[in-house]
Amino acid sequence: MGAQILFSFVTYILISAFTPGPGNILAFNTMTNFGWKKGKPLYLGIFTGYFFVQTLCAFFIFGFEHVINPIIIALTYAGAIYILWLAYQIVISKPDKQTSEKQPSFWTGFVLQIVNVKIFLLGITSLTGYIMPYYSSLSMFLFFEMIIATIGTLATLTWIFFGGLFHKTYFKHFRVINIILALFLLQCAVALLLT
Repeated sequence: MGAQILFSFVTYILISAFTPGPGNILAFNTMTNFGWKKGKPLYLGIFTGYFFVQTLCAFFIFGFEHVINPIIIALTYAGAIYILWLAYQIVISKPDKQTSEKQPSFWTGFVLQIVNVKIFLLGITSLTGYIMPYYSSLSMFLFFEMIIATIGTLATLTWIFFGGLFHKTYFKHFRVINIILALFLLQCAVALLLT
């Protein structure tokens, strides 16, 4: 693998990981709404889910290419429904000081990543487009998928950081911010169904 291909691979991963997606938006909203300490279980679920999904992608590409399409189709619809549910939850949520709503959980973050078609497509596209022409071993597929998951986790941490910066602003304007974040999620769900 040449330097130009590696540069293209990393550029593709960075752009895909840092753009708004369901995991990043939920992490941002959770940070603004609950803070780091109360949101930590959800963040760990998102991170764990990211690594889990990328590991699945490596195994699928390595030996089960014919199984990928039906799974992606099912995940697309499940993901769209789950993202719409998250958008609704964000719209009705209030800052932690004003409500006793359910605390963010590990499983909410983990399940979001399992149905997050964006990161499945990221892992599969990256392997098939950039890695398979040069490597064919499962260990190399896993290695590159762990790079993807690490960059994705760093991207989500960046969204969490900005959620922390906007924490005070969120308490003043939570309704408007929640509607904007929910609209971003709605756009994610529509984009899933249109692709």
